[in-house]
Amino acid sequence: MKYQAYPEYRELDVDWLEELPSHWEVSKLRYMFSFGKGLTITKANLIDDGVPCVNYGEVHSKYGFEVNPTIHPMKCVSKEYLKTSSSALLSRGDFVFADTSEDIDGSGNFTQLTSEEDVFAGYHTIIGRPKDNNCSRFYAYLLDAQQIRTQIRYAVKGVKVFSITQAILRGINIWLPTLEERKKIANFLDHETAKIDTLIEKQQQLIKLLKEKRQAVISHAVTKGLNPDAPMRDSGVEWLGEVPEGWVVSRVGFHAQKIGSGKTPRGGAEIYKDEGVMFLRSQNIYDDGLRISKDESVFITNKIHEEMSGTKVQGGDVLLNITGGSIGRTCFVPNEFVEANVNQHVCIIRFPSSINEYFSYILKSALVKEQIISCQPGGNRESLNIEQASNLIVCIPPKKEREQILDFIKASIRKYDNVINNAVRAIGLIKERRTALISAAVTGKIDVRNWQGP
Repeated sequence: MKYQAYPEYRELDVDWLEELPSHWEVSKLRYMFSFGKGLTITKANLIDDGVPCVNYGEVHSKYGFEVNPTIHPMKCVSKEYLKTSSSALLSRGDFVFADTSEDIDGSGNFTQLTSEEDVFAGYHTIIGRPKDNNCSRFYAYLLDAQQIRTQIRYAVKGVKVFSITQAILRGINIWLPTLEERKKIANFLDHETAKIDTLIEKQQQLIKLLKEKRQAVISHAVTKGLNPDAPMRDSGVEWLGEVPEGWVVSRVGFHAQKIGSGKTPRGGAEIYKDEGVMFLRSQNIYDDGLRISKDESVFITNKIHEEMSGTKVQGGDVLLNITGGSIGRTCFVPNEFVEANVNQHVCIIRFPSSINEYFSYILKSALVKEQIISCQPGGNRESLNIEQASNLIVCIPPKKEREQILDFIKASIRKYDNVINNAVRAIGLIKERRTALISAAVTGKIDVRNWQGP
């Protein structure tokens, strides 16, 4: 509301845009850009040293909107490509589009090079090169506007994988103010989005700190109890120190009814389906619960599920990641959970119903996570075997105290999760504000010609 509109507008016969300031022009992307292809390479061609290279996956997940090899860690290709494939070498201000996306919303994702360093566009990418590089920053905001992204989404081809082409990009309708206004709009959006991005970063930092605090509360409760004045005794374990009197120092295997990993069915990922019996993998297992959204879930047939009867998941099970970078992540399976199975990267630990939920929090504690890390040769977090999982040391309080601790932990988690959810919602609203502001500026809904930067 604090921004003024232009004094005069004209109606347009262009999809997704009803009007423009009367002096703005309508054009096509083909007249303002030239297009080309990234390197014809695969992941196997990527190395640690050489010329930085941005590929389609990084456009989607790491370097959206802008990329700078002096700031962002990037994989490289051999310097030989400077001689053989100079057409795929980027200049400052050039755009790199991902030419495929696994969801329609990712269609049109791009990053812009903001550095003078040599950088290649890699595999599955399209290069967009502004003919007037002085306008490149304005074009970045224009291409990020919903009106442009919507055009691309309506033009892409695909069902499960959505592909864009140079022809699609060339045919996109764009609108252009004067050269002086383009610079002013870009400077205005650089300033305003920087403030917005700072707010987002602060909220993300708050979420990180809240999760760390939540983890610390769990760890302290299951190793020291709730009473700070409780008499203590030596645990008999040097690195564990003292525990409350009456607590038993034990091992996971003494209390579990079952400890076993899943397996990958014959056929590997080729047998995954879009529906059927849920097949849980390490990417579904998080300390704050199972993540089973549509994008994160795969399924197997009931026949395969029955063949893997020994790795079926039950409500009340505790699932523990035992390989890879997510080793040690764990979650509790709700009692009313759907029928499911797990792959070889996930361990099922089944406790009696009287202690299963409490043990799920013990396994989230620093006490257990530090042991898991110490099990890895050289600290490289490769894998945890069943014997090592069985031998994890735990502290068990008496039944009544255990119930009190469980109630305290659950109440504390609810408190922290409420604040975390509020911060997540705030980030969503701030991002909506950012998107709306960009669209308003690059479509002329607001007039920033008189804006003065600090």
